[in-house]
Amino acid sequence: MDKAQYSRIENGKTDPSVATLERIANAMGVSLSDLFASTEELKEINSFDKSIMEKVSLMESLNEEEKQTIYIMLDAFIGKRKLKDALQNVLHDVK
Repeated sequence: MDKAQYSRIENGKTDPSVATLERIANAMGVSLSDLFASTEELKEINSFDKSIMEKVSLMESLNEEEKQTIYIMLDAFIGKRKLKDALQNVLHDVK
């Protein structure tokens, strides 16, 4: 594998194939499963009980596509809420 390809993989600009991952593991003298092993225990992420700033911080760690998905969902919920409030105001004014 050339240095440019390795750099693209390392910087997250491309996803390696399984064959490429096997070559990387062999070059490093580790098993393929060792590439995915973590010394940290995986913990469930539950943002429900986090402060708004902690939630924003978690969102900042996402890639651009994931962020855009969240922004679209937020816009939809906020738009729905504004429409509901406007309709309630109109109904209240009619009474």
